[in-house]
Amino acid sequence: MNFSLYIAKRYLFTKSSNNAINIISVIAAFGVIIGAAALFVVLSGFAGLKDFTLQFSSFVDPDLKVLPSQGKSFLFNEEQLKILDANSDIASYSKVIEERVVLNHETKNEIITLKGVDQNYPQIAIDSILVQGKWFDAESNQIVSGWGVSNNLAFGVFQFNKAIDIYVPKAGLGQVSSMKGAYNSMKAINSGVFQINEELDNSLVFASFETAKMLLNYSDNRVSSIEILLKNPSDSNSVSEQLSSLFGEVVVVKNRLQLNDKLYKMLNTENLAVYLIFTLVLIIALFNVIGSIIMMILDKKKNLNTLFSLGVTMKEIKRIFFYQGSLLTLLGGILGVALGFILVLLQKTFGWFPITPTLPYPVEIKSMNVLIVLATITVLGLVASKIASSRISEELVSSY
Repeated sequence: MNFSLYIAKRYLFTKSSNNAINIISVIAAFGVIIGAAALFVVLSGFAGLKDFTLQFSSFVDPDLKVLPSQGKSFLFNEEQLKILDANSDIASYSKVIEERVVLNHETKNEIITLKGVDQNYPQIAIDSILVQGKWFDAESNQIVSGWGVSNNLAFGVFQFNKAIDIYVPKAGLGQVSSMKGAYNSMKAINSGVFQINEELDNSLVFASFETAKMLLNYSDNRVSSIEILLKNPSDSNSVSEQLSSLFGEVVVVKNRLQLNDKLYKMLNTENLAVYLIFTLVLIIALFNVIGSIIMMILDKKKNLNTLFSLGVTMKEIKRIFFYQGSLLTLLGGILGVALGFILVLLQKTFGWFPITPTLPYPVEIKSMNVLIVLATITVLGLVASKIASSRISEELVSSY
């Protein structure tokens, strides 16, 4: 066995004759354990919050979305659709028309995004988001509005005596001579209300593909996008390349991550900020480890003098306390992660800390977070141990 490691373990697990040093060592170990547990709990909480936030967008976001590279729409042909139908990696696809429109109900107006979808739009997404009423009939001028839109314009479900007016500016050039000449318009009935997240609830209304096509005067083969669900989402890169080759340079193909790139960047930035803040807390806690090792060095001066006289080199003596500090932080980190794991598991199981009376704070146990905490503790512990052990000098050891 390594001599320095053997002595380090003896010093770590054996009580000192000086009770004050024992107390300082316990405080140092306790600080490392609590710091590691806190870092793991916060990272797990943030991972849960991240998954909780992203799950709402996943209801309406496809695996792949074909968008125009320029402008608001692009043309496709029947041959391209046949190739999509024959692609074994594609579970389904939906033609979509999206445009900003003005919704009017009685005396209230709201600018929203109208999303026209065909009959292939995923039923699982519809069932997940509807909270009132039902999905529109494809052959009628019905819409399904967000909860916020419905509240802001004060309309309900199937109010046939209070139709909703939809206005969209006509494309083209020249002077506008009348209101009728400036806008395409139609009347619609709200058949349902959905809830996804606050942003979409206040800005999105679904309609049938035919309704949107008629309102915008689109031809049969013009769309704003094509939304695609894959049989295996992990094949998104290869399918994306096939789609780019099929449609050419007139389109860009985005996966779910690229569709939510701003949200992902924001969540990752916040995650990094939280990690750095709690790492700073750990650094402060490790000052106790440095102090504990220095106190141990002073307490063991007699023993160190004996070892030095017996021929133990200064390098080996320094290594004793380097190993001691490293073991202290590593064991503290492992115990801290174990404690944090238990706390996160209890929250995940029983939901003791709620966001609302019916919604427990989301947490998620990820192996990556375990590795991050242990790696952070290990690196910081090695640095702290190196700083403390470097205080040993030949003069200090031989001065006893």
